[in-house]
Amino acid sequence: MIKGIDVSTWQGNIDFAKVKASGIDFVIIRAGYGREVSQKDNCFERNYENAKAAGLDVGAYWYSYADSAEDAVREAKACVEVIKGKKFEYPIYFDLEEQSQFAKGKNFCDSIIKAFCGELEKNGYKAGLYCSTYYLNNYVSDSVAKKYELWVAQYNYRCTYTANKYGIWQFSSEGRINGISGDVDMNYCYTDYPAIVKNGGYNGYKKTAKKTTSKKTVDELAKEVIDGKWSVGEGRKQKLTAAGYNYNAVQKRVNELMSKPQLKPVDEIAKEVIQGKWSNGDERKQKLTSAGYDYDVVQKRVNELLNRQ
Repeated sequence: MIKGIDVSTWQGNIDFAKVKASGIDFVIIRAGYGREVSQKDNCFERNYENAKAAGLDVGAYWYSYADSAEDAVREAKACVEVIKGKKFEYPIYFDLEEQSQFAKGKNFCDSIIKAFCGELEKNGYKAGLYCSTYYLNNYVSDSVAKKYELWVAQYNYRCTYTANKYGIWQFSSEGRINGISGDVDMNYCYTDYPAIVKNGGYNGYKKTAKKTTSKKTVDELAKEVIDGKWSVGEGRKQKLTAAGYNYNAVQKRVNELMSKPQLKPVDEIAKEVIQGKWSNGDERKQKLTSAGYDYDVVQKRVNELLNRQ
């Protein structure tokens, strides 16, 4: 669980170094509101620069007044224009709070959420929805809520929203943090958004190339298992599976190798051959091979020993 805040022009001049020192790890900054670029939050640029300089992870939100899906697209385009050229470790959220929007019903709310978030996604951003638990439950379809990262507001000792997984819970609007004069919204995050955003190449980041590692053969793994390198029992199964291997195939090979009789050293077998215990010619070759020995290696050692006599 990661602790964070969200801020706007209403918090005034913020000392983000003190905020960071207070145990805050991320901040969601209001980028603006409405459908015009001119409606950028007055403190957005300063808040972004200072939060980044303090080492905080940053996200952004855009407060909506959209009265149609087309209007929501215009809002999204204004948002993109304001935040372009910057990097965000947390999603960009569509802030849905206006009573006039909820009054138009669930289908309307669904339409403006999809319009705004869809436009963000087209431009390479990780899109999210900010909304309170009550309105999420009653004015947003579960299928739509599920499509985007959720930031749920509920000022309570716990969040009761259960319809979908949410990444952030805003639990208070009356937080007091060193570096901010006055109240500030407080949040808990349960998702590693910096890793998701950076690895996925969202929000101004380039996609991280996956490291390719060569897979070991079943025989190699089986020998490592026998040598004790992969734990035992359920622990072995979990480790092999987590590493991307087929546990059943590896264990089968382990059982096969363990059931084979232990082979004698080459010198010992060579002496037995000289003593006549392994027959002669092709019959000797067949017997040695059937017993799991390398005939050529054994015969070579036999010749070496005989030449010494």
